[in-house]
Amino acid sequence: MPHSPLASRATIADRYASVRARIDAAARSAGRAPGDVRLLVATKTQPADAAREVVAAGASLIGENRVQELVAKAPDLADLVDRGQVEVHMIGRLQRNKVNQVLATATGVESIDSLPLAEALASRCAREGRTLDVMVQVNVSGEESKAGAAPDDAARLARQVAALEGLRLTGFMTIGANSPDAALVRAGFARLRAIRDEVLASGASGTDEARELSMGMSGDLEAAVAEGATIVRVGTAVFGARPPVG
Repeated sequence: MPHSPLASRATIADRYASVRARIDAAARSAGRAPGDVRLLVATKTQPADAAREVVAAGASLIGENRVQELVAKAPDLADLVDRGQVEVHMIGRLQRNKVNQVLATATGVESIDSLPLAEALASRCAREGRTLDVMVQVNVSGEESKAGAAPDDAARLARQVAALEGLRLTGFMTIGANSPDAALVRAGFARLRAIRDEVLASGASGTDEARELSMGMSGDLEAAVAEGATIVRVGTAVFGARPPVG
């Protein structure tokens, strides 16, 4: 049976609304205002038209895990970005040799995990006379499969990043522990919040806007919201199962 764009659009809109309602409920349960938590829709492996559909459904923030996908979709999303309808964040691992490609397409980078990477971004931004919003990624679980600075090093890295011309430190990002132990997962999110609070309290140059906590996905967003998440990142729950990668 041929694919129905209208059916697809309705499904994406319904799923987006369902995830948004879940976030709002989690915020209320935590005594927070629903508007305090943004939904970043992860568009990994999704075509540009699906990304446009989710923006039409109400999304104002999308994220890409891979540089090649970010670049490939950029022309089809440029009008939405230019009109301020959507921000596009890089949320996956970023290598220094991909900095130029990311800066040409992303409005923010959430995956800063080292000073050399931050310096490479800052140097290019300074040359172009622009400022890029960035977050420091922290590996709160200590799992080797996850990227991010070690928790003990994260506050120092954040202060170093905040001092770089061309970058604006907006907060911190993490991926929760891959564990059925809800208390362990929530403890990781609490650790990120503590790091954020430490950096804000430091008074170090450039840290006064570092309030964002990008944490929580479909399986653990309630715990993340309870610990202060300001952004949760969800993909499959909005788009359905990802198509196979060829």
